[in-house]
Amino acid sequence: MADLLDRKLLFVTGKGGVGKTTISAGLALMAASRGKRALVCEVDAKGDLAASFEAPPTRFQESQVAPNLWAMSMDSEASLRQYLSLQLRLPRAAGLGVVARMFDFVASAAPGVREIVTVGKLCWEVRERHYDIVVVDAVASGHIVGQLAAPQAINGLVQVGLVRQQTGWMLDILSDPAQTGALIVSTPEEMPVTETIELVGRLRAETTVDLAGVVVNRVLPELFGTREEQVFEALADPGVADVLDRGLEGGSAALLDAARLMVRTRRARAEHMEHLRRGVAEAAGGPVPMLYVPYLFLRSYGMRSTRQVAAALSAELES
Repeated sequence: MADLLDRKLLFVTGKGGVGKTTISAGLALMAASRGKRALVCEVDAKGDLAASFEAPPTRFQESQVAPNLWAMSMDSEASLRQYLSLQLRLPRAAGLGVVARMFDFVASAAPGVREIVTVGKLCWEVRERHYDIVVVDAVASGHIVGQLAAPQAINGLVQVGLVRQQTGWMLDILSDPAQTGALIVSTPEEMPVTETIELVGRLRAETTVDLAGVVVNRVLPELFGTREEQVFEALADPGVADVLDRGLEGGSAALLDAARLMVRTRRARAEHMEHLRRGVAEAAGGPVPMLYVPYLFLRSYGMRSTRQVAAALSAELES
């Protein structure tokens, strides 16, 4: 994945709850720390992205959150207004109410228009070269295919005219693996792994966007090996346990149970990761690069955790 940051547009997606916003923030911060002008965009606009940088709530207008790094949240109505002002010379002072009503009408009548407005804004930033890289904290895996495939679908329906021209240049950007890629975030658990494998197959079959790789988030460290497990069993012997209880004020059983639980949990997660590697390679038709981010045992998440994620991603890229 050495060329990951050479791409201009990265869509970060995954099952809800796997940490795609955290990974998006870390990826953008890593790019910025390497001297690239980076923009990170939160499509769901839940506010989690701003918290990752300990910054005020993001808006459609980009705001700087760190050196070389800007953040924004997607607003489809504002994106449409920007498009109309640029392409159709609609005055910037035009009332948003009229635009909003028109947008809602068109979007309801023609499925895919809302997705086009969202993806179009991101592709436009790439085309205009305002930033070296645009990282998208995209919608969850259940909706990302429809969003990425919207320009392709509309382009197939409309053969001539302005719409064809607009979706044409978007497709040129989205279909170029040197510029655009999708990065799927998963965790080593059954449901996220299953959903990731399914998404890889759908991206390949239904979109023209290249799969840049998979990020496995919340990987547990290997604290104990086989030798330590043997020690745990020896310490559980009644005679030894009595001695430990005196030293630990009766807490030896709980301590050993916690150690065994850690071993079982990591072993189960390792099996899920192996399933993920095999399943993704099969669905993609070949090996897929993977990055591993350790579990962060933190009580709160902010700039500190974002820096840790960026450092972990950077170490993975260099390994």
